[in-house]
Amino acid sequence: EAAMQAGAVQVHEDAPNNQAFHWVVAGGDADAAFSSAEVVVRDTIIHPRLIPNAIETRSAVASWLAPMGELTLWNNTQNPHICRFLTSVVTGVPEHKIRVIAPEVGGGFGSKAPVYPGEMITAFCAMKLGRPVKWTETRSENYQATLHGRDHVQHVEMAATRDGKITGLRTVVYAGMGAYLSLASTGIPTILHGLMYSGAYDIPNIKGDIYGVFTTTTPVDLYRGAGRPEATFLLERLMDLLANELGMDPVDLRRRNLIPKFDDGRDVATGLTYDSGDYEVALDMALNHINYQQLRQDQEHGRGHGHYMGIGVTTYVELCGLGPSQVAGAVGFGGGLWESATIRFYPTGKVNVFIGTSPHGQGEETTFAQIVSDELGVPVEDVEVIHGDTDITPMGWGTYGSRGTAVGGPAVALASRKLRDKGKALAAHLLEAAEEDIEYEDGKFFVRGSPDQSKTIQDIALMANMAWNMPEGMEPGFEATTFYDPPNFTYPFGTHVAVVDVDPDNGHIELQRYVAVDDCGRQINPVIVAGQVHGGVAQGTGPALWEGAVYDENGQLLTGSMLDYPVPRAHMLPDIETLSTETPSPHNPLGVKGIGETGTIASTVTVYNAVMDALKPLGVTKLDMPLTSEKVWQAIQQAKGA
Repeated sequence: EAAMQAGAVQVHEDAPNNQAFHWVVAGGDADAAFSSAEVVVRDTIIHPRLIPNAIETRSAVASWLAPMGELTLWNNTQNPHICRFLTSVVTGVPEHKIRVIAPEVGGGFGSKAPVYPGEMITAFCAMKLGRPVKWTETRSENYQATLHGRDHVQHVEMAATRDGKITGLRTVVYAGMGAYLSLASTGIPTILHGLMYSGAYDIPNIKGDIYGVFTTTTPVDLYRGAGRPEATFLLERLMDLLANELGMDPVDLRRRNLIPKFDDGRDVATGLTYDSGDYEVALDMALNHINYQQLRQDQEHGRGHGHYMGIGVTTYVELCGLGPSQVAGAVGFGGGLWESATIRFYPTGKVNVFIGTSPHGQGEETTFAQIVSDELGVPVEDVEVIHGDTDITPMGWGTYGSRGTAVGGPAVALASRKLRDKGKALAAHLLEAAEEDIEYEDGKFFVRGSPDQSKTIQDIALMANMAWNMPEGMEPGFEATTFYDPPNFTYPFGTHVAVVDVDPDNGHIELQRYVAVDDCGRQINPVIVAGQVHGGVAQGTGPALWEGAVYDENGQLLTGSMLDYPVPRAHMLPDIETLSTETPSPHNPLGVKGIGETGTIASTVTVYNAVMDALKPLGVTKLDMPLTSEKVWQAIQQAKGA
């Protein structure tokens, strides 16, 4: 906010008051709702700036083959095809003469989706010297130069009736952009944040004023959750404040306002159309698993004996599966967000799957192999997924925004089905039957009613590749390519519950239990789903309790190493208890939704609300993140003094 005040240093001459943009989201009549409200609660929420902290810092190796005019760039990017395109724009080397290889990448969390100057300088140096050049940033450089996340100041208010029905929501949000706009930075506080103000609730009137603000700091862009944790936080914090004001249990208030079950579309006030949801089932599953009513009784008993336990409950919805190209183009992204896949079935019966997405820890190699195995009936060990090499994989837009399985997965499934259709036609020819009489099951084509008249898909692959006995007009080979552009986003949802203990003598917070119930649609691999939730919860707990980048008044980063910027360690967290419901999405042929970011979207506010619930009898009602032990202890002392 200070950067927008009169007299503040101007970062860019053409951005008066350092305002990068002003964006409004509105639905219904929020002003009228507040004018007639029986109850209004307000808060100012500060989301600390976060540093992504992937285990591998950014790195690049460039090699220039001058006689051929060919540039090869090994780069730990989340987005190799876009990296190739932008490298061509920057260097002037034709795109077909550039090969970008993203090897096994050590994490990214969104921060490796954009293209940085370091990679381009590496390429220029290789071209200038005629020798391979390697560059790797140090951890200190990573903290200073790799894109940051979050950094919001939110002035928020919620209107309601005395019986707990929410009637309106208003926000004024100042989103720090850093010194420059980056790849998706303008879309994070707008599309990914502002449009999620409905959350899981039936809120008829919404208005949000969102300002992007230039500051003399590292730019802010994609970071796991990207705008949606901030939206979920303000909603869930206001829900707890409203419950306190009304004297209601926070669970009862949430239940009172949840959107009822729906299977095929639900419009909300911000203009989105959710795909499917049964939010109350997820809420009940979480409460029953953790024995919520008993916890409240234990809490009441403990407070009488100096034991301060807190309980935080969050119901959330996430916009993800970033993909609809028309939407991406309309909001100025500059390109579509479709995905592609090529499946090649060799004469030996082995299968290669070439994908445009570029996983870096999400398990897409396993998930996509399972999709192909399920669609084609081949052993999963016979399927190899190949990614991250622009010379051999089809064009794609990368892995981020929980879009890998939600957008890339359907491309793989549809390519499999296209291959299966060709196999059916060839099987009909070889079995001398009508195509409509051919059935397919468990990797075998057979004549309906005569299962002994059959060909395995491996038989078909051999015959298609040898191609000496083909139907008229059928091309040789057994491979298929599909481009998939989703018609809409997908909307995972769930309920998370945290239980904490706060020691009033030193402010120490112990996270005792964490229960996560998530619905990511159809689950291809439940083990990978659980793993993504575990990591997301750990990452989202960070800003609630420990993390926050700090600059001095001159723009000098004070938290430039892991000594000054603490991240969660395994011993700081309990075992994450994961459960799930399964509500297929009607927006794609697999029914999947996405899981990579759900943990971060729900966990920050769940843990924060649990701590504030514990501190309530001690007289502490307001604290900014992160809730460090020192900050909590000082607040307790001040409350005692008051």
